[in-house]
Amino acid sequence: MLQGKTIIVTGANGALGRQVVQCAIGHGARVVEFDLHFEHDADNRYVVDLTSAEIVSGCVNAVGAVDGVFNIAGGFAMGPAVHETSEDDWAAMHQMNVVTMRNMVAAVVPGMMARGRGSIVNIGANSAREGQASMGAYVAAKSTVMRLTEGMAKELRGHGINVNAVLPSIIDTPTNRADMPDANHSKWVSPADLAEVICFLGSDAARAVHGALVPVVGLS
Repeated sequence: MLQGKTIIVTGANGALGRQVVQCAIGHGARVVEFDLHFEHDADNRYVVDLTSAEIVSGCVNAVGAVDGVFNIAGGFAMGPAVHETSEDDWAAMHQMNVVTMRNMVAAVVPGMMARGRGSIVNIGANSAREGQASMGAYVAAKSTVMRLTEGMAKELRGHGINVNAVLPSIIDTPTNRADMPDANHSKWVSPADLAEVICFLGSDAARAVHGALVPVVGLS
């Protein structure tokens, strides 16, 4: 499905990121991993502060031609009511979810346009399809990712680049299990299943799909 493609995975050392890396490799991709830290060094791993446009650009240039980017990096936090949310909390959610994605696309899209092909898969959130109590900063950030995904799709589809996003509900990760020990984890989305959807959207099989926001919610 991804045979011969060079794919950058951001947030590659997280629970979902590691699963996406393995899935993409299993489908034949050469995967390049970006994250803030790794347990072990490897030729295909870059320690990257994705909130720095200059650092991201330098690392992308070092990779060379990129066929696809899976923007897994991001973050979640519950918060107080909107009127009680601090400027720091607004900024933190925006930096983790929007700025990281924006810096990556700014770095990779010119090369994709020059080659006339490419794919970008972003991570939105099913919860961000409407407002949620005590999640204002997170929902606002993920909503921005979703609207930018739609906008980029319209801007870039004529250049052979498809841009889409997945909208997961609760992902079955160790952190989420620890935070919600009494929940029915069997209804959550498995990282492996979500990774398969992401890899499909990054493949040539999805070349006619532009601006899709794909809910991936398991049984939740």
